[in-house]
Amino acid sequence: MEEKSVITEVRNGAMWITLNRPAAMNAISPDMVAGVDRALDEALARDDARVVVLTGAGRAFCAGADLKFVRGETSSGPSGSAQFLGALLALLNRLERFPRPVIAAVNGLALAGGLELVLCCDLVLAAQSARFGDAHANYGLLPGGGGSVRLPRKIGAARAKYLMFTGEFVPAAAMETAGLVNRVVEDGQLAGAVDELVAKIAAKSPLGVSRMKTLVNDGLEQPVEVALRQELVMVALHEHSEDIAEGLAAFQEKRAPRFTGR
Repeated sequence: MEEKSVITEVRNGAMWITLNRPAAMNAISPDMVAGVDRALDEALARDDARVVVLTGAGRAFCAGADLKFVRGETSSGPSGSAQFLGALLALLNRLERFPRPVIAAVNGLALAGGLELVLCCDLVLAAQSARFGDAHANYGLLPGGGGSVRLPRKIGAARAKYLMFTGEFVPAAAMETAGLVNRVVEDGQLAGAVDELVAKIAAKSPLGVSRMKTLVNDGLEQPVEVALRQELVMVALHEHSEDIAEGLAAFQEKRAPRFTGR
């Protein structure tokens, strides 16, 4: 029986989504796209999954889209490639706008579509041995998952063009310096470091964190004066939440808050 291309586990406040095609360096297939999408649905339905963690099985995080599907070698014929890329782009957009924080735990190579997955995550922790690259140029391809748009916004146009034009794989430390990676840890410490980060986030108001994510994402695409107005509207809305009342009560009573996300 063929292994599942996506494995999920809920632990310590997070839904861990593991890309599970290690023999193919976790190259993205249609089944994997559908599996991650289902996992996100499951995360939304659970109160004990306040954070989503995306990682890979084996020595790669994700080596990009499986090229046999990009070339259209699917059972659905010539239109299969367009359908696959459309579904992948929809998933990437959903990850970026997902109402809960998404952490990329980059355990190995993150290339092409794998890098585009990382770009759609809110926070990135990487093992010291991890490598990042655009890689599309190595095969005469163009980024089709938003890489040419998101990468320069994350690391600047000059660095993004270098990665895109050369197809080089660069170490995690370089991506930390560039601003894409939040923290680089020893290879054997990645899961523990992610658990620590999840614990910090899961202890906060789920509603507050979700609304912060929306404000940051929307604000990046707006003129400053528009973004500031939107922030005030969100603050006024948030004042009616149960979480803000609980947070203020906990401060007054000198205890840890018990946030419910309402």
